[in-house]
Amino acid sequence: MIEQVENNTLKVGVIGLGFVGLPLSLLFHQKGFNVTGIDIDENKIQTLNQGKSCISEIEDEHVKNAMTSGRFMATSDFDTIKKQNILIVCVSTPLNKHDEPDLSYLKKAGESITSRLREGQLVVLESSTYPGTTKDFFKPILEQNGLLVGKDFYLAYSPERIDPGNKKIQFNEIPKLVSGVTTRCLQEIYNVYSEIYDTVVKVSSTEAAEITKLLENSYRFINISFINEFAILCDKLNINVWEVIEAASTKPYGFQPFYPGPGIGGHCIPIDPLYLMFKAKQIGATQEFIELSKKINQSFPTYITDQVTNILSNSKTIKNQNILIYGVTYKPDIEDARETPAIKIIQKLKDKGANVYYHDPYVEKLTVNDNDILTSVPLTKEMLKDVDCVIILTDHRLIPIEQILNDAKIVYDTRNVTRGHSGKAKVYHLGTGVS
Repeated sequence: MIEQVENNTLKVGVIGLGFVGLPLSLLFHQKGFNVTGIDIDENKIQTLNQGKSCISEIEDEHVKNAMTSGRFMATSDFDTIKKQNILIVCVSTPLNKHDEPDLSYLKKAGESITSRLREGQLVVLESSTYPGTTKDFFKPILEQNGLLVGKDFYLAYSPERIDPGNKKIQFNEIPKLVSGVTTRCLQEIYNVYSEIYDTVVKVSSTEAAEITKLLENSYRFINISFINEFAILCDKLNINVWEVIEAASTKPYGFQPFYPGPGIGGHCIPIDPLYLMFKAKQIGATQEFIELSKKINQSFPTYITDQVTNILSNSKTIKNQNILIYGVTYKPDIEDARETPAIKIIQKLKDKGANVYYHDPYVEKLTVNDNDILTSVPLTKEMLKDVDCVIILTDHRLIPIEQILNDAKIVYDTRNVTRGHSGKAKVYHLGTGVS
């Protein structure tokens, strides 16, 4: 495969064109390779073939240029797998209702590959998962056609490290971990990915690479949960948590700031640690920090709702109160609302009898539950004056702080985005005390 890499004849197939697969496809294209993106979502395929992006991270012009180059195509035809030299699997690995790994999408992808797999191909799994998945789960599926890993084809694991919304570092600048089921598998993925990424780091086994990704996100999961719990303490002590974090950050060693918010969202941080906890339970080990962090994270939407209730019930009950949520994505300046705490907060406010609306420039519709789909409302002067409280859950760069502070009655700010601004509204901050 090294020859195809060196003379730019390598054919790359990417299965799953979401937040990981599409940027990866375009990166391979940018480096001069022929890329076929494969996805079961016909609407997504149609959008891409019209030269339009299906995620906010990537501009339409980027997709259009790739499409018109003749070296990129998007399709739902899995038979194109046969033509590729390398197949990269970027499918979703969510949790089931029991907070255990749901590998159904990975299983289907593996089965789609198996019936079309040919000798000499390299298969790379990039989906986040628990240690042992590549060898114990994915490898047996791929070998069902009689071909053997390391002899007839190659199997590798490389955890994705995309940070949605981060404009400071380019995709190819993020150091890329690679691992292989065999030494030859490792060398094959290293040869390919070294042409794509500035820095490629070899890891001794697929299990080590799998658990490295879980460590990265468990570290953030635990620390964000801790700082949210710390914010509750500061609320009760009437101490400004944001001032405390800023003061602690002046220490030049031994401290890294984490910031409170309405809860943890996204596909990785609230999910990957539970994959680690699942594996630990399988082997009779414990992960008490993750268990406690999970409990704190799951309880935080209730805490936010209770804080707002306390604010509004000073003069009247929350029932029939009009509440406007600003921002429902799990982080700023992206369209991703996966696992967003906003959904639970909205539902809990509704359960208390409040009338809840939301505005988000990136999310037109939000499904709170199967029978409750909300539509983003315009952020008008009339809307802000009519609602009893505005809750800021996401600090988009587009947020009109002055407009909100001048036209709203009460603002509850979970992101400290109103700091340094003033207006007519009464402003409360998470972690500063609510009387």
